[in-house]
Amino acid sequence: MTAMMRAVQLTEFGGPEVLRVTDLPRPSARPGWVLLRVHAFGLNRSELHFRRGMGSFGSLPRIPGIEATGEVVEAPGGEFAVGTKAAAVMGGMGRNFDGGYAEFVLVPASTVIPFTSDLDWATLGAIPEMLQTANGSLTVVDPAPGSSLLIRGGTSSIGLALAVIAKRRGLTVISTTRNAAKSDLLRDTGADHVVIDTGLIADTVREIVPEGVGGAVELVGATTLRDTLRATAKLATVSFTGMVADDWTVEDFYPIDFIPNGVRLTAYSGEASDLPADVLQEFIDAVAEGHARVPIGRVYGLTDIVQAHRDMEDGTVSGKLVVVTDR
Repeated sequence: MTAMMRAVQLTEFGGPEVLRVTDLPRPSARPGWVLLRVHAFGLNRSELHFRRGMGSFGSLPRIPGIEATGEVVEAPGGEFAVGTKAAAVMGGMGRNFDGGYAEFVLVPASTVIPFTSDLDWATLGAIPEMLQTANGSLTVVDPAPGSSLLIRGGTSSIGLALAVIAKRRGLTVISTTRNAAKSDLLRDTGADHVVIDTGLIADTVREIVPEGVGGAVELVGATTLRDTLRATAKLATVSFTGMVADDWTVEDFYPIDFIPNGVRLTAYSGEASDLPADVLQEFIDAVAEGHARVPIGRVYGLTDIVQAHRDMEDGTVSGKLVVVTDR
């Protein structure tokens, strides 16, 4: 008899209601691949874009989800012992092959990152992709020790994680939000300065850091990128990492006019290899010891997936949205 599992399947593009919980055959591992029992997974805006049919990636029918956290069930290649706690991120998950919105997921061994922890699954499920993107963005921006970091879109899950990591590295953190009521959240997470985002904040940022910030991560999108560049110091780097406003491209992009002299512009989109196991383990340990926090916005069960996507789409919840599969 074929073993079954509960999963969220996408058979057509559209609104949150196209996500349907169903019973599907449980996959079996083959050499080079690992089967994980998924205990929790975080939600990501790229999954929202995929659900809508935006971009040029992925195919249907598909189980979405670019990350998952759980335990190794099968690893025919011997890469991991059965029972090992692990996260899987990126590598085509939820696009080229079925992803983490399920009780079990089959992934390439190269996407699996092992760890040890007694933290609850909701906390562990919030960390992998959020930390990978935050750590990767901070790595490409590479602000000088003791300098400053501007996080444009600070109340996003990546923005909150960036604040935590940046403070642990001794940086002065300037985070933005459009909602003044969320200022305390940003300060509690690590922001030294909170700037209310009117769309034009470069002058305000330079009142805090007259020479410009030592690096910046753009999470809002193309509409605020030019202003973020204006807030950045010469020889410092801005990473275009997120698009919470769903603005992907800069119209009539003329680099000489758009990018201030000496400011560097890059982008970040990473893979599992950008989150070394020791970085993941160090962060998990710091959370367990009370030296870092995981900015969880809300926790859902698998059957709540439609509401979870509505909340992600509306932006009504600050922090990482997490689904626990056995809730």
